[in-house]
Amino acid sequence: MQENEEALYRQAVPYLLDWYDANARILPWREEKNAYHTWISEIMLQQTRVEAVRGYYNRFLRELPDIPSLCKAPTEQLLKLWEGLGYYSRVRNLQKAANIVCEKYGGVLPSDYEQLKTLPGIGTYTAGAIASIAYDAAVPAVDGNVLRVMKRISGSRDDITRESVKKALFSTLQSVIPTDRPGDFNQAVMDLGAGICVPNAEPHCKECPVMHLCKTFREGTWREIPYKPALKKRRVEQRTVLVIKCQGRYLLHKRADNGLLAGLWEIPAVPEKMDEKKAIAQAQELLLQLPFKKNASPLFKKVDKLPDAKHIFSHVEWRMSGYLLTAPKEASALPEQIAADYALVDLETIRTRYSLPSAFSAYLKEIKRLEENAQGAQEKKGNDQ
Repeated sequence: MQENEEALYRQAVPYLLDWYDANARILPWREEKNAYHTWISEIMLQQTRVEAVRGYYNRFLRELPDIPSLCKAPTEQLLKLWEGLGYYSRVRNLQKAANIVCEKYGGVLPSDYEQLKTLPGIGTYTAGAIASIAYDAAVPAVDGNVLRVMKRISGSRDDITRESVKKALFSTLQSVIPTDRPGDFNQAVMDLGAGICVPNAEPHCKECPVMHLCKTFREGTWREIPYKPALKKRRVEQRTVLVIKCQGRYLLHKRADNGLLAGLWEIPAVPEKMDEKKAIAQAQELLLQLPFKKNASPLFKKVDKLPDAKHIFSHVEWRMSGYLLTAPKEASALPEQIAADYALVDLETIRTRYSLPSAFSAYLKEIKRLEENAQGAQEKKGNDQ
């Protein structure tokens, strides 16, 4: 079967390159051959759409234009630049790898595929993409996109979630990748998978440059190929989000340095579904642990139920309920940094300085809406007077 696949893929190469020459996507990280630009874009593009990445990429490069600047970036700046992309371990690994590159390679990413794979956060796909696109190394870049396209061309029903299948395809493509245009070949397959041989929908076969070679097209089996076993059901967790407002500022909590969303700031949340009475008790217990005035007994003046929200991680689903709890005046005298893992800040500071996971975006939007409503009511009151 592998010999048949290799012959088929070899036939596909010139058609893919001709199609790419006429249809390549215009992307900011393709404007010049630059290993740093390729690296940043590929890490950002993992599980994120190209259109969503453009803005993040441009902002990241404006603030951190090269590897030395990435090495020196403060953690909060780095996380803020990544806010909304998710999987924050990726940007932490970017900086870890950048430090190694500065120490070991003079601030320049190595061109060798095997050396690239030794860097934190750079696996076989990313190493192949950097080596081939930036350095013209004849190395395949095999991810889920490439697996889908190539397995459809060959009509193979191999389980693409198996590492052995990925390694076998890498080996086969290693034999056929054009040595004069390896980066263009890899990007041609990427673009074909993004726009024509699409996932989870009927592919646009009539627009495909290798339709005449594609076994899946001939057999009409795009629904079955590529083959993946059914996903395990996500674990559902209930959470109660406590939006604690203290004289125009909001309480934030920094998560532990390990586990889900490690080291990120969040709106305080409890891993259970609470009614209003229990939420008030929990929020009051939290405030009493912080340095309020001695003997102060915070009692919330106002409690508002916030809309429910849901956030899906790869293996966990958070189902969230929320409350807005307005704290007493004693909170107004507290500094921004209350403790190592708590801060009290206004909405603008949250927006510009603190990186909150997208899991809390629904509640940030609700806070913003309430702030705008309150400001509007205050302005109306002023006009009426």
